[in-house]
Amino acid sequence: MAANGTGAPEGLRGAEAAAAGPRQERAGAGAGGLALLGAAPGAPSCPHGPALLFVKMSQGKEEGRRFYACSACRDRKDCNFFQWEDEKVSETRLAAREECNRNRQPSFTHRQNVERYKSFVLLPLSKRKFCQECQQLLLPAEWEKHCGHQFLCDISIAQLKSPSQLLYPLENKKTNAQYLFADRSCHFLLDLIIALGFRRVLSVGTPRLHEMIQSKASQKEDFSVRSLLLDIDFRYSQFYTEDEFCHYNMFNHYFFGGEAAHETCRKFLYQDKGERVIMVTDPPFGGLVEALASSFKKLMTMWRETKKEGHDNQEMPVFWIFPYFFESRILEFFPSFSMMDYQVDYDNHALYKHGKTGRRQSPVRIFTNIIPSMIVLPVEEGYRFCTICQRYVSSGNQHCEICNSCTSKDGRRWKHCALCNKCVKPSWFHCNNCNCCALQDHVCERTEAGCFVCGKAGHKRSTCPSLSLTKTARQTDKKKRQKTPKKVKMGICKKSAMKHAIFFRKRIKNKKKRCNLPC
Repeated sequence: MAANGTGAPEGLRGAEAAAAGPRQERAGAGAGGLALLGAAPGAPSCPHGPALLFVKMSQGKEEGRRFYACSACRDRKDCNFFQWEDEKVSETRLAAREECNRNRQPSFTHRQNVERYKSFVLLPLSKRKFCQECQQLLLPAEWEKHCGHQFLCDISIAQLKSPSQLLYPLENKKTNAQYLFADRSCHFLLDLIIALGFRRVLSVGTPRLHEMIQSKASQKEDFSVRSLLLDIDFRYSQFYTEDEFCHYNMFNHYFFGGEAAHETCRKFLYQDKGERVIMVTDPPFGGLVEALASSFKKLMTMWRETKKEGHDNQEMPVFWIFPYFFESRILEFFPSFSMMDYQVDYDNHALYKHGKTGRRQSPVRIFTNIIPSMIVLPVEEGYRFCTICQRYVSSGNQHCEICNSCTSKDGRRWKHCALCNKCVKPSWFHCNNCNCCALQDHVCERTEAGCFVCGKAGHKRSTCPSLSLTKTARQTDKKKRQKTPKKVKMGICKKSAMKHAIFFRKRIKNKKKRCNLPC
């Protein structure tokens, strides 16, 4: 898994959505927050590729200057790139930025890593070492440079075929979040892909699925499925050729390998004239949904360009793996998608595990534009086919006759609220004050008191104008109080310094007079 975005842009339907290309997409149109305006032509770049354009929103309107920030890192500690949209950047600063971008690039190119891998596999088992601190395959001539580092020795061919087991997962949930598929989910996805008749998989941020396909392809001659991995983790370039891996940022649709990598992806999609190919993606759950959707639409457009005339309305089949609580956001961008009940689980995540009950079940689901009745879920795990909904659902997802749908999202049996006219979670109750269902101990949003600070309606305490004015007044008063003793101290110091200087001058004059007296 390479995962929440903010934003609610208008969704386009069918082929129009995929053909929209780069366009402005707004987020946080509610009370306030940051809005993503999308990829802008001529945007400045950071080490993660072209930056994205943002603006601060308040009450649905732009407030403040637009600015560029890193597309991949939401935390300034990971990438501190920032630039105002209308800012004039000096030549010196531009040169320093380019130097910084160069310094943060990998020490070896993809092609160099491929050659290093060829040399590495020719070494005897006793000389195959992997540096755990640098996360790098080492050749004998490099051992001395890594002296003092922790090594893994005797690296087998089987380990090289499973790099996700060898590499440390990058667990920054806002950037990389490499929570890797458990074997159960990985085998299910691959079996489903084969059953649906797909022969090529565009693996976007799914390294474990990619390595399973690669491993089976090398072991079985009759295994016809192939995969191309697109991932921001460049460490995988040590194990895969340029036809098997592309260094890719899914937040701004940036191929680090330039036009050559872009062409590799296009050729992969073009094989068999675009037939029998599916995109499987597992983005970081802390990423911006609208940025991800924009990149996925571009990949879908790239696929559509390989198709014959008369297929303009078709969409490339997609499995987008994401938590169920993002369903409404995903459907805004891809109205043709639907959510499956299958619970995806991960090896290295404490909560996203299969077999747990109640609220502890994995919230991760599969969103797809494939007809739901074609997605067969394992009956031995409790999934069953609903003849009315014409899709497989979890055992706890009971059909509601009023909603005419299997309404549960989290695996528990939901209950119907007549006042809300929809099914809600079993732990929710109808609140007459909020006029909707919520947890019993929730804080009502529609209280008569309004804002906690000024009592007015339409905003919360954190965005209250009175609070900001009071805060400004406090800061001004504090500064005045801080300045007063400083001025007094400075005055005293100046006076004592002047006295000391006068006294020192008098002493020098007296000495000179004494020296000039006749003996």
